Amino acid sequence: MKRRTLLTLFVVCFAAVATQAQNTNKWTVEQANQWAKQWGWLSGCNFQPSTAINQLEMFQTETFDPATIDRELGWAQDLGFNCMRVYLHHAAWETDKEGFKQRLNQYLSISWKHNIGTIFVIFDDCWRATYAVGKQPEPEPGVHNSGWVRDPGDLIFEKPETVNTLEAYVKDLMTTFKNDNRIVMWDVYNEPGNSKYGNKSMPLLKQVFAWGSEIRPSQPLSAGIWSPGLKDLNAFQLENSDVITYHNYKYIDNHIAEVQTLKKHGRPMVCTEYMARRNGSLFFTILPMLKKNNVGAINWGFVSGKTNTIFAWDTPIKDGKEPELWFHDILRKDGTPFSEEEVELIKRVNKR
Repeated sequence: MKRRTLLTLFVVCFAAVATQAQNTNKWTVEQANQWAKQWGWLSGCNFQPSTAINQLEMFQTETFDPATIDRELGWAQDLGFNCMRVYLHHAAWETDKEGFKQRLNQYLSISWKHNIGTIFVIFDDCWRATYAVGKQPEPEPGVHNSGWVRDPGDLIFEKPETVNTLEAYVKDLMTTFKNDNRIVMWDVYNEPGNSKYGNKSMPLLKQVFAWGSEIRPSQPLSAGIWSPGLKDLNAFQLENSDVITYHNYKYIDNHIAEVQTLKKHGRPMVCTEYMARRNGSLFFTILPMLKKNNVGAINWGFVSGKTNTIFAWDTPIKDGKEPELWFHDILRKDGTPFSEEEVELIKRVNKR
């Protein structure tokens, strides 16, 4: 009985030390504010070239498309954007580690040429649970993000030993690019708990912050809150992020209220996802408000393409006909805008 009590105390103490260790290298408010001063007001998009259906197709050697990336980021520069948020996938790294990092470097070079910094997203709990390297599926007509894949998805639950690969992946990425001034931020986990995972995502969320803290890159670490119902995850994300990031696809009043609440943390803020026209999250209302509050503004989508994000999340159009009101995205594949008025507003607000 005494041995069991001692063992229990050891486990509790070990857990407490581990939890505390995750905060050891968190930036001070002063460090975070210095970063914000360096970058100024961030404005941009979640970027996927129109020729890629998902993260794998974007960065696999067979389908990496620097010509399209260069052209489309040139359009972004013309609109005054200075930051793009870009998703990665561990399977592309696992298959071709050095080639994958070389393509990331090439992407960063293209982006930087257009005066655009990069937020890299590491893990993601959204859309398809399974995936495979190689040729990716063609888009399903009229279906939003029909080919987007989670990372690591169900694999982490089916094969827990995958965590060893994920640790090597995160540490290799951050070690390679830890002092790269073209990288704005590491967004370590997109929407943890989505796809009905809930708190099942907490162990990996804790681990990726711990791995990042161990490497301690020169760029901030963050994971954006996105659902008020995920209280445990939200609390951990806010407590461990160097800068505060969040998603909001709702009307202006709701968004303003969230900004005011998050300001209480006293750290720089970036909205890493917004703008869904059908939902009332509009450039005309949200973008000027975010600039006024000095909150970075990264909307979902840029050039309409294989992700099909002009279609709404839950409203597929079976014949694939273009909806009268686009859900996300700004430009067509030829660079012409969905809305000239939107583009003029974006240029005006982005003037620095």
